[in-house]
Amino acid sequence: MPKLNFTKKAIDSLDPPPQGKRATYTDTKIPGLELRVTSNGTKTFSCQRWVKSAGRPERVTLGRYPSMTVEQARRKAVQIVSAIAEGDNPAAVRRQVRGEPTLAELFNDYLEKHAKKAKKTWAEDKRSFTKHVKTPLGSRKLSSLQRRDFITLHNKISRTAPIQANRVMALCSSVFNWAISVELWETNPASNIKKNRERKRDRFLQSSELPRFFQALAAEPSHTVRDFFFACLLTGARRSNVLAMRWDELDLDEYTWRIPDTKNGEPQLVTIPSQLIAVLEERRIHNKGPYVFSGTGNTGHFADPKKGWKRILTRAQALGIVQALSEKEDWSQTRILEMTEHALFQPAELIQQCEVTLSKHEMTPEEFSLLDLRIHDLRRTLGSWQAKHGASLAIIGKSLNHKSVQATAIYARLDIDPVRDSVTRAVDNLLAAGDVTQPGEVVPFKKKNKL
Repeated sequence: MPKLNFTKKAIDSLDPPPQGKRATYTDTKIPGLELRVTSNGTKTFSCQRWVKSAGRPERVTLGRYPSMTVEQARRKAVQIVSAIAEGDNPAAVRRQVRGEPTLAELFNDYLEKHAKKAKKTWAEDKRSFTKHVKTPLGSRKLSSLQRRDFITLHNKISRTAPIQANRVMALCSSVFNWAISVELWETNPASNIKKNRERKRDRFLQSSELPRFFQALAAEPSHTVRDFFFACLLTGARRSNVLAMRWDELDLDEYTWRIPDTKNGEPQLVTIPSQLIAVLEERRIHNKGPYVFSGTGNTGHFADPKKGWKRILTRAQALGIVQALSEKEDWSQTRILEMTEHALFQPAELIQQCEVTLSKHEMTPEEFSLLDLRIHDLRRTLGSWQAKHGASLAIIGKSLNHKSVQATAIYARLDIDPVRDSVTRAVDNLLAAGDVTQPGEVVPFKKKNKL
């Protein structure tokens, strides 16, 4: 049996044996460590040692090269040789090797034993792992995973979703850190992967966008979707908190909503503007369940607002096109009303039909798109309107439940009254800018007087 100093270069240079044959090499550094090479080029590490009690040599398969590196194979071989020398049954050693978890198995443990108990975003973690990690790395044994594997995965995701790539690496690193903390594993190959640069978002609804956004929102046929986004905008609360809003958390007489458990770990007292009170009172008449926005899924509450969000933004885009063309084409008021109705109820069709007319005026449908607006930007919108009307950073932070070391002491001294005043002022001005006097109303575009 030929001996070889196992190195990556040496193993990579080995030629496969003739068809039907198998070559076996022994490592010069670690006694008992072998590499078997088949005629199709498969290379597998194993460990073979004499077992006194059995009166014969026993072989334990370790893993395939290059998924298992030379260093990993040597470490595993040393452990097995030591175990056999201490009298362990080779069959038990084999079971120990086979019993090493895969990354997918470790993630499932992490999910059940940690994330579901400690993280509100565990469902998103599960979706992200399934979409990005499970196929390329999920079936791999932990000992076969290297830092290079996670760098490669990060690079692959980064081609189309650079920010998501950062989130996936953070998730993988968290899984390994948890495994280390509970002594399931010893190393974290996903730590300190160089992240893609992220620009802090500063997107919020502009004054010029508010009228068509509110029109698009008011025309939403699902009352749950419509009221949910109205609540997101007027409270500035996080999407997850609004989705799980319960009636027993609300005091409509005092215009307050107490969120017992928020993302930053602190309870929050949210001001409810009077415009939203009317919407909530209407919902309470028809909704007898525990959740304000009830749903049919496992959670019991509304859980997937993304489809409704896309419908609203598509309507808003169509309304923007109608507004622009009504001025360029000098439409009559009757024509404006007809096209507004078309935009509200068949927005995708209107957008397509108006492409030629837009191009005549050197415009494109994309100029009127709000698809870059995210649900979380509604939260930022309230804060921006508070700032616009004189609220201090401390007041804004208190109303949005931001948490920072610098602001904690200031927040502790603030009561609800100045926060309520700030939110009320911001909401009044925000709705006025959107031409909204009653929640749910649809106001058609008015023809502007020509100068």
